[in-house]
Amino acid sequence: MPLFGNSFSPKKTPPRKWASLSNLHLLDRSTREVELGLEYGTPTMNLAGQSLKFENGHWVSESGSFPGDRRELQRLRKRNKQLEEENNLLRLKIDILLDMLSETTAESHLMEKELEELKQHSRRKK
Repeated sequence: MPLFGNSFSPKKTPPRKWASLSNLHLLDRSTREVELGLEYGTPTMNLAGQSLKFENGHWVSESGSFPGDRRELQRLRKRNKQLEEENNLLRLKIDILLDMLSETTAESHLMEKELEELKQHSRRKK
């Protein structure tokens, strides 16, 4: 009996005679789709009373366009542009304020260092 050898060796299972007992694999594709319900169609949803469907990676209205869609879309685009410009301005202001803060902090540290040096120098003279 080996000390570290593999004493357990399972028997190999015999190969299966039939891969599947179902005869669905013998059917053609269209029959299989009908039998198994594999035909999903395009995804659709109803949003604010409008029916939308998903085509080519985008949601598209089934009726063509929303009523009043162009005016609303133009208004939303204009508002979006205004908000983006405001956001850019605010980011610029934040950057300027951070620069000013870091400059003031650096000056403050330098002044504190000079003050400490002056205190030490005056202590040595006494």
